[in-house]
Amino acid sequence: MGLSSAPLPSASRKRQIGTSLSEINVTPFVDVMLVLLIIYMVTAPMMQSGIGVNLPQAETESAPAEEGLTISVSLDKYIHVGESVININLLERRLRDHFAGKTKKIVYIKADEGLSYGYIVTIMDIAKKAGIETVGLVTEPVEKNGKKKS
Repeated sequence: MGLSSAPLPSASRKRQIGTSLSEINVTPFVDVMLVLLIIYMVTAPMMQSGIGVNLPQAETESAPAEEGLTISVSLDKYIHVGESVININLLERRLRDHFAGKTKKIVYIKADEGLSYGYIVTIMDIAKKAGIETVGLVTEPVEKNGKKKS
């Protein structure tokens, strides 16, 4: 019942005996990264709204491939190349700059069905003048009952 008179280990001696904490606990880091991944996966499809273009209908499906450039033309004749709006007079130079040094020169045109045929042909002609090898038109598939797919 008495007190022990054994000497207490000093702080410096205790550090030498125990192991040092040299490992980083990555569990909180992994938790945070998984939450950020889930947030990205949920919000990424919402960010691809694009330009409001009412595409014409066709029996066959024609989706643009990943390797080409997509030009969207809205009903009010605004030309969208990527995220920027461009004037039709500057389209040829923009296409030349974009495809400079590239071997495959492919352009897909997403034009509103309300646009005149002549305006779409003008854009196709400008693309051909810029040295584009292939120009494709993007359409929307028709459902069996004749309505547009959403």
